[in-house]
Amino acid sequence: MSFLNEMLPETAEAFGKMRDSIFKDAFLDLKTKELIAVASSVLMRCQFCVDTHSQRAINAGATKEEIAEAISVVMFIAAGSQIGWTNIYEENIYNKIFEKDSKEEEDCNCCSGD
Repeated sequence: MSFLNEMLPETAEAFGKMRDSIFKDAFLDLKTKELIAVASSVLMRCQFCVDTHSQRAINAGATKEEIAEAISVVMFIAAGSQIGWTNIYEENIYNKIFEKDSKEEEDCNCCSGD
């Protein structure tokens, strides 16, 4: 965050305070929060974050197996989201797409020979 520290020190300080206020034992313990951070980092595809929060999770008492399991949970969510997004608003998006394509073909004058 050296760039942010240099360009927007007040913002960098606020970010640090937010981090400090979150990553401490409270309703969730630090290990759990770091496991959540590892999983979130995987979904966000932030390798630096995965590395940092994995090490912090280990320092907070997490095992390699717990980290792997946290990652498996986000794998499930990511896979399920690819299935579930097609049923947005109780309507299957593929039905809507194919309905649109069918209507466009009916309206198309380029292929009708006219």
